[in-house]
Amino acid sequence: MELVDRLKTLLAALLYGQENLRLEEVTDPTPTVGEVVIQVQAATTCGTDLKVWRRGGHARMLTPPTLFGHEAAGRIVALGKNVTDWQIGDRVVANNSASCMECFFCQRQEYSLCPNLTWNNGTFAQYLKIPAPIVQHNLLQIPEQLPGELAAMTEPLACVLHGVARSNVKAKDRVVVLGDGAIGLMFVAALANTTEVLLWGGNHHRLEIGKKLGAVHTFNYHQIPDIPSVVKDLTQGWGADVVIEATGVPSVWETAIASARPGATVNLFGGCPRDTNITVNTEQLHYNEITIKGVFHNTPKYVRAALSLLASRQIPFELLISEQRPLKDLEQVFDEMKARKVIKVAMIP
Repeated sequence: MELVDRLKTLLAALLYGQENLRLEEVTDPTPTVGEVVIQVQAATTCGTDLKVWRRGGHARMLTPPTLFGHEAAGRIVALGKNVTDWQIGDRVVANNSASCMECFFCQRQEYSLCPNLTWNNGTFAQYLKIPAPIVQHNLLQIPEQLPGELAAMTEPLACVLHGVARSNVKAKDRVVVLGDGAIGLMFVAALANTTEVLLWGGNHHRLEIGKKLGAVHTFNYHQIPDIPSVVKDLTQGWGADVVIEATGVPSVWETAIASARPGATVNLFGGCPRDTNITVNTEQLHYNEITIKGVFHNTPKYVRAALSLLASRQIPFELLISEQRPLKDLEQVFDEMKARKVIKVAMIP
């Protein structure tokens, strides 16, 4: 028996192209072998969703027209055949992907590089079907005390924790974070206990949240545009030990590299539009022994670590959720995200 009476036609958001998002009636999802269906209790908006909405697609995750959204928490309402580890009513969060566990990269535990990733989109909906590989590898029980809107943030936080692990961060390092979106602010929160974080952004309210999450210094690039010079002034002329770029703007990738000290690691975390390029000073890269990394997505290890960190309530991640809104307001919410009026919004179907 299912947890709730489910409708024959259900509401879901579909992306048709650039800034073309429609709320439509869709067929009631039915799980096949190894799959489950959840009733979505909270789906959080994301900077990646905003970029995909503005650009009209994503190089890897989706091709319009398609169901939209990738962060959600809910309760299981239907089980497919051979699903034995879960029960109707279980409160769960599902990552938006799972690796194949068999390819060249998976055998080396480089799961984010798996060319056979199973992607899942469609969280901005009343119900969401979870593919079998995600059920097997990346479906997690939500701790009882953790609100759904916080549990839904497991996926982006997993990406951030993966990014931190790839950034060669050492205790007491001076870390520059470029970008005051949800991802940049999550990096601040994840790093502030052990490092000195300098946060750059363009929104006073978000920078204030950055301070609450532990940033030692915050700067508004509208008022202080020469970021590398300020970083060097604050670091005895050398530059930051670690620089994390969290905007997805090619010119900011170049700024990140220019802000790094000799021997630093630069994490180019924000995904830029397809077919964009940057210019790198080869002399600086070579003689200063700078490590430049592109870091993408997450792995099962960090999905679990993210949910555990959220459940611990050690960090006030609720500061990132600007408000809760009904699903019918989704298009308006994306307009507000574009205008930088909100950070993350918990959509409640």
